[in-house]
Amino acid sequence: MAQDDRNIPGAESLTLRAEIGRSSDPVDIQLYGNDFVVLREVADQLKLRLASYPDLFDIQDSLSNGKEELQLDIKPQAELLGLNLNDLARQVRAAFFGFEIQRIQRGREDVRVMVRYPADERQSLDNLYNMYIRTPQGAEVPFSEVANISPGRSPTTIYRIDRQRVVNVTSDANKETADIEAIKRDLNAYMKELKAIYPDIDYSLEGEAREQADSFASLGWGLIGVLFVIYALLAIPFRSYIQPLIVMSVIPFGAVGAIVGHWIMDMSLTVMSLMGMLALTGVVINDSLVLVDYTNQQRQRGISLVEAVRSAGVARFRPVLLTSLTTFCGLMPLIFEKSTQAQFLIPMAVSLGFGILFATIITLLIIPVNYLILEDLLGKKDEEPLNPQAAQSAA
Repeated sequence: MAQDDRNIPGAESLTLRAEIGRSSDPVDIQLYGNDFVVLREVADQLKLRLASYPDLFDIQDSLSNGKEELQLDIKPQAELLGLNLNDLARQVRAAFFGFEIQRIQRGREDVRVMVRYPADERQSLDNLYNMYIRTPQGAEVPFSEVANISPGRSPTTIYRIDRQRVVNVTSDANKETADIEAIKRDLNAYMKELKAIYPDIDYSLEGEAREQADSFASLGWGLIGVLFVIYALLAIPFRSYIQPLIVMSVIPFGAVGAIVGHWIMDMSLTVMSLMGMLALTGVVINDSLVLVDYTNQQRQRGISLVEAVRSAGVARFRPVLLTSLTTFCGLMPLIFEKSTQAQFLIPMAVSLGFGILFATIITLLIIPVNYLILEDLLGKKDEEPLNPQAAQSAA
């Protein structure tokens, strides 16, 4: 369909986007202050800074061009008559917009009775210049003697947070090539320089930066809760406060595998990647749990420590490896999916798939070593099985 390149009358901006899961702008700097002139100046400088990044586009701010208006300015001689700008604006408003003198209840409607100039006396600037202004002493003076008129513009909407005026400078980004983290660091340094020049202006990073910070905070508490629950669930069947730590020692290596998987797939870490790592903590312990449990069973049968650890690795090698490979193969269709609907889930699948693969290799090596180290720290001899009576009967 042909597109008309001419500007759309009355439109301040036109943005076309197609992105799944987008809730805010990649770059959003919120400026706080009470002086609109200073806010406009800082916003203009910030937009010039954003324009210097080649991967940013659609740079704009929340300050509208505003509506045309006539701005009143009181003359010095008016102050000698006891008039101020508030009195002047109130009388002009009453003359042209109207002054409410009565309200009449008519059924369910509230009818306001306004007094103002007739319609033919509100059509031109001459009517404004020719009106009379009443002084506090009751005298009337021509409007042109006490005030000046100048054309100007005012914002149609004023945004405030904590009683401070707010301006948002936003920008879109090409996420395939843009280094958003480096841009945020540079913008933080630049805003500190601007704040030194304009001390009355404050700022904060909003948009995806704020969402990312909130997500990281919630994920941190979620990780603490997950680790506590996993530890409790392992401590109960093992009847030990130490052995759950052996099983959980593989969790950090799963996160390393997830990061390596993103590097192999040439993908950036996202919030969904971190959620995949959080889910990975409950999956990677399966293999180590199998090894520790089998080792305990062998020790209960009276097998020596070293032999129990060695036999656990041999006996559980195939089930551990097959479990991880089948899990990774099950995730492969999602990892290599090209449809648009699946793109936001792929980072989570990469974290799970590659994290499990890497953790499996580490599990077969580090869990036996950790088990031996733990027994050595507890002072147990290799010759001392967990169940001496079973060892004697086996002999």
